[in-house]
Amino acid sequence: MAETPMDAASAPPAPAGQSPPPEAGAAPQPGADATAALQAENAALQDRLLRALAEADNTRRRATRDLADERRFAVTGLARALLPVLDNLRRAIVASEQPESQGASLIDGVRATERLLMGALEGVGVQRVDARGAPFDPLRHEAMMEVDDPATAPGTVHDVMEDGYVLHDRLLRPARVTVTRRAMARDDHDKANP
Repeated sequence: MAETPMDAASAPPAPAGQSPPPEAGAAPQPGADATAALQAENAALQDRLLRALAEADNTRRRATRDLADERRFAVTGLARALLPVLDNLRRAIVASEQPESQGASLIDGVRATERLLMGALEGVGVQRVDARGAPFDPLRHEAMMEVDDPATAPGTVHDVMEDGYVLHDRLLRPARVTVTRRAMARDDHDKANP
C-alpha cells in the first residue's frame, strides 16, 4: 500500500502533557524568535555602553593630563622672553667686575636691560600702574604715608615709592605711594599737638 503524506488534521494526537512534534519546514515559534532578537539587541547595546564609558574615561584622563601640562608649562612664553634679560644681567655683572669698567656704560646697559625686561612683561600683558599725580585709588595704590603739599590737591599721589603692576585687568601688586593730605589749619594743628 502506498503511503500518503499526513497533514496536520490527520496526524495522530500527541500524548497528554507533550507538545506536538515540530513539522519539517514549519516556521519557528514567534515567542522564541522575539526573545533571541531582544537578547541580541541587549548585547549590542551593552557593548555600545561599555565602549562609550571607556571613551568618556579616556577623554577625562586626557583632559586631566592636558590641564596638568598646561599648569606646569604655563610660564613657558614668559620664561623664553626673560632669558635675554638674564643674559644681559650676567653681562652687566661680568662687566662690573672688570677693573677698567666705566660706570656710565654699565648704567646704560642696566637701563637697556630694564627696558628689555619691561618689554617682555608687556608682551604677556603686564602693565605698570601709572600713579604719580593721579587721584589715590585704594584698589591700585597702597598709601605708605601722607605728606603736606599745598600745591597739590588732597588725596593725590605725591610720590611713588614702588611701582605697581597689573596683569590685563587684575592687580599683581599695588603701587606703594605717598599721598597728599589736607593741610591742617593752625588751630587744628594746635588742637592735635597741645
